[in-house]
Amino acid sequence: MTTTIRVSRTGALTLPEPCLRSLGLDKGGVVTVEETPDGVLLRPATVLPLEMYTDERVREFDQADAELGEYLAARDRA
Repeated sequence: MTTTIRVSRTGALTLPEPCLRSLGLDKGGVVTVEETPDGVLLRPATVLPLEMYTDERVREFDQADAELGEYLAARDRA
């Protein structure tokens, strides 16, 4: 599909509904923008939540690792 769109004064691009559908995007979706020798490439992107681990959360992971290690050691002895 080829279409012409206008860049707004704020630099925003609005993709027509058929383009959104063909890319599998919903309004408000996220795309990556890549400069290529042939022009600009837009691709659907996935955004994953990021969890910043507190010291308490890291201790929980360490405890779980220790418990798993104990379980595996006991299993191997059996």
